[in-house]
Amino acid sequence: KPVFIKVPEDQTGLSGGVASFVCQATGEPKPRITWMKKGKKVSSQRFEVIEFDDGAGSVLRIQPLRVQRDEAIYECTATNSLGEINTSAKLSVLEDSWKWNCWIRGHMNF
Repeated sequence: KPVFIKVPEDQTGLSGGVASFVCQATGEPKPRITWMKKGKKVSSQRFEVIEFDDGAGSVLRIQPLRVQRDEAIYECTATNSLGEINTSAKLSVLEDSWKWNCWIRGHMNF
């Protein structure tokens, strides 16, 4: 059965920004990593999956972040012919209040 050597960590990102999760496993035969969100394989123009270590390592990159849409638990699954293991991480996305404050200041005389 595969064993994780790197697991994704919970993250907080800003709306319009970027988040990335890293997951890597080892085993014989070499496992493959897949990413799921709410039980479905991740797929979106804003989601990029970058593989390394022949697919046994993977980076999930989300950009630009959307507040309600991307806030979720992301699950990393490592699979080989002997079985599969799962781990997950939570993504929280905040409104970018700093940009908003600057915009307001530019339009109002404080």
